[in-house]
Amino acid sequence: MSYQLQDKMVIGVSSRALFDLTIENEIFETQGVEAYCRYQVEHERDILKPGPGFGLIRELLRLNEAVVGREPVEVVIMSRNSPDTSLRVFNAIRYYGLKITRAALVSGASLAPYLAAFHTDLFLSAYEDDVQCAVDSGIAAGIICTEHTYEDSQKLLAFPGSRQAPIRIAFDGDAVLFTDESEQIFQTKGLEAFETNETVNAGKPLEEGPFAQFLKKLSDLQREMGEDCPIRTALVTSRSAPAHERVIRTLRSWNVRVDEAFFLGGVEKKEFLKAFGARIFFDDQSVHTLSASQVVPAARVPYRRRKRRESFTDGIPSYRTG
Repeated sequence: MSYQLQDKMVIGVSSRALFDLTIENEIFETQGVEAYCRYQVEHERDILKPGPGFGLIRELLRLNEAVVGREPVEVVIMSRNSPDTSLRVFNAIRYYGLKITRAALVSGASLAPYLAAFHTDLFLSAYEDDVQCAVDSGIAAGIICTEHTYEDSQKLLAFPGSRQAPIRIAFDGDAVLFTDESEQIFQTKGLEAFETNETVNAGKPLEEGPFAQFLKKLSDLQREMGEDCPIRTALVTSRSAPAHERVIRTLRSWNVRVDEAFFLGGVEKKEFLKAFGARIFFDDQSVHTLSASQVVPAARVPYRRRKRRESFTDGIPSYRTG
């Protein structure tokens, strides 16, 4: 019988999301693909430093040691790198003891067809086109911020033995957990119209956004693991009363629990995310992710395109380091 992924939480992660490839990406951007490939091969025994998604991925993988009878998490390297340039990434994976055995290495082609093939629940990449395609396909995905480093290698590996570090994941609400329907009212008609709409529809659940199913999977895993589960979720939203009630009732209708909720009413999110200790924060607006990424890993969730626009470049490989 073949290995089954349907009952697992499948996380697709690019090499730049997992490791710090700042220098390598600069070589790619300034000198081109051949120089980049040559550098990777020449330095394939040099161990890469952890990147913005490293802490999250490491701790999610450690859940496989805590759940009795099954391994609930599968992490797959999904990269536009070529197989030839990927050895350095796999050397780093082995060095850090990450149990990642599967990969999609497509040499510049689109990763979009393979996300569904792997039954991907979450995709993290620094390359916007792949993330956009994932969101358009109904898969939770984020463009991870790579501008900052948050912890050095020693600190990231400071949980030896069986000790499990907390896995704190924070989400914005509108256009992330929920659709952007209410957000569009705010953008086009203003705050008063938005609050009126949310008050009138307080008992009507919001439609599911790109991260609804991922949150549901996290909630199911929390229930399965019980009190010992290290996962802790937070809603960090610019909403405030009276627009809070519809959110709470929506989550209740989904049978989903969030451990913490912050209705900030326009207050900057950065300090709350730092206090929460987020392993990652998902938001649809770059103004929030860029600010948050100064203190915690953050990823921007692009808006789902209503209708796919044809392009003369469709299907043509675009080699990227993301």
